[in-house]
Amino acid sequence: MCGIAGYIGNCNENILNSMIQNIKYRGPNGQHFYVKDDVGFAHARLSILDLSEQGNQPMFNKNGNLMITFNGEIYNYLELRQKLSFKYTFVTKTDTEVLLYMYTEYGENMLEYVHGMFAFAIHDFDSGITFIARDRLGEKPLYYTNTDNTFLFASELKSIILYPGINKKLNLFAINEYLTFDYIPTPNTIINNIFKLEPATYLILEKYKILKKVKYWSHSFTNNNIKFNTAISTFDNLLNKSVSKCLLSDVPLGVFLSGGLDSSTIAYYAQKNSEKKIKTFSIGFDDKSYNESDFAIQVSKYLKTEHYTKVLTPKHTLELIDEILPNLDEPFADASIIPTYFLSKFAKEHVDVALGGDGSDELLAGYPTFISDYFKYPLSKSPKWFINYLIKITDQLVPISDKNISLDFKIKQFLKGFLGSENQIHQLWLGSFDPLQKRDILTTEMYDKLIDKSGLNIIDQYFEENRNWTNFQKNIYTYMNTYLPDDILYKVDRASMLNSLEVRAPFLGTEVIEFANSLPKNYKLNFLEGKYILKKTMENKLPKNIIYRNKKGFGIPLSNWIKFELKNEIIYILKSAPKEIFNQQYIDQILKDHFSNKRNNRKLIWNLYVLIKYININKLDF
Repeated sequence: MCGIAGYIGNCNENILNSMIQNIKYRGPNGQHFYVKDDVGFAHARLSILDLSEQGNQPMFNKNGNLMITFNGEIYNYLELRQKLSFKYTFVTKTDTEVLLYMYTEYGENMLEYVHGMFAFAIHDFDSGITFIARDRLGEKPLYYTNTDNTFLFASELKSIILYPGINKKLNLFAINEYLTFDYIPTPNTIINNIFKLEPATYLILEKYKILKKVKYWSHSFTNNNIKFNTAISTFDNLLNKSVSKCLLSDVPLGVFLSGGLDSSTIAYYAQKNSEKKIKTFSIGFDDKSYNESDFAIQVSKYLKTEHYTKVLTPKHTLELIDEILPNLDEPFADASIIPTYFLSKFAKEHVDVALGGDGSDELLAGYPTFISDYFKYPLSKSPKWFINYLIKITDQLVPISDKNISLDFKIKQFLKGFLGSENQIHQLWLGSFDPLQKRDILTTEMYDKLIDKSGLNIIDQYFEENRNWTNFQKNIYTYMNTYLPDDILYKVDRASMLNSLEVRAPFLGTEVIEFANSLPKNYKLNFLEGKYILKKTMENKLPKNIIYRNKKGFGIPLSNWIKFELKNEIIYILKSAPKEIFNQQYIDQILKDHFSNKRNNRKLIWNLYVLIKYININKLDF
């Protein structure tokens, strides 16, 4: 796991060195670069495999005509190395060198065989061609832009904007999407003309020009007639295999253990495949409605792991906000990045690699939103005025609570889903500002500029691309292409890499993904039981109260903290909202309603706080 940066065109080694130094926390074991003519690659190394200097990057093949800079882990690299060994002589024990010779042997078709999490660039000095690729699920980030006859790429946006020719102008359409999603969906970024490379996509460049952009893999939903008991056995074997591959490391390794089903599953298979006690890590909260540490301790005792736990207090949170937000590439309003960062920082004291349970909810319909689908009629056919009326009635009749996923929060989020089209229901359930609130929060001038008033065009696009699929399949596909890469995986990457910690997600192994996508709906969502096959797979492996307890998510007591510990900071930042973009009167009303317990506006307030603070810190132009 590392950080990468590079250019083709009009740049120089001083700028390139600055780009990689700006993200050296991603690779604290050494930062190196190589420049020749109009090409420069850089690398910040977090040593995981082959800790010797031979593993440093940029790396070259034996002939010296191919150069690579690579971030990630290739989980099947030993199999690929064996496959190539009849023809090529390897001088390192790294997966990086395997990628070089996979490209030599297969060219751009190499990605059919490579399984793992990755973002890399390979330059061929003989042909002048550059090959840039990102992994299937988008676990590893890659930003790029083409400006001033120069192509630039990097693991993080903050590196690219160091280039003097970049105009740091806010992308107003991305702000519109952010208010809706709580993040900016790929391929857009907060800066005009800088983009995120889509998952499962590669670029071919000649000089600084993009010759083609290719999606090399996509989710497909087949009809596997496999019997349920056979499916359980197969799923068990695939999870075991995926976790086993993720345990390969030349440095200390552990597991994030929240005490929920997903992380407990990973901990089970990790301990099963380890001769030593696996180190497991969890955090707790003073607020019992958010605290899951007791469940994590129960699982640790059951599996006999070496467990570590720590409490996240409001005081810690205030300190962490000032550590995290200035280092984020883009505004990101999923507040669970705070406990994820805290957990990563804590785990880094003991290990350099951690396994997590991410991806299961998207893959196997584990979110409550999938269950809510059963109850959406007849509200999905109701007029918007009636939905707004129900939301107002809820405000009056249902007591406001600061507890995690409280009744008032669930009812209002459920109703908000029907303020858009049927395609958009799930995202409105997940997000912050609905279409009507968007109209109120933005100035008239800003709102009038928006072509896509809802900010949800990308959702409609995914549904349209797959019009022959069922709605269930379309929703799974949309989660896997939006919420998973741009929220969950972004959060884990930034929280962990800011602490120089590598995190791996065994649920996102290619074979696991493709098998899950082949299963019938009822194997994943069995009426009110999400992740059905996973629960049945783990029934004889984990305590039943762990398997079947309600999903809580990795939240923090944000609503209450906004009213007290964070109140002054929140008010100060929201009062500085750019008047060109935001309606200050509406912001004041949101704050007033929250502080007076009239409404729980934590999602809206946090969304605005993060965005405005980001704009202020980075001094962006409008």
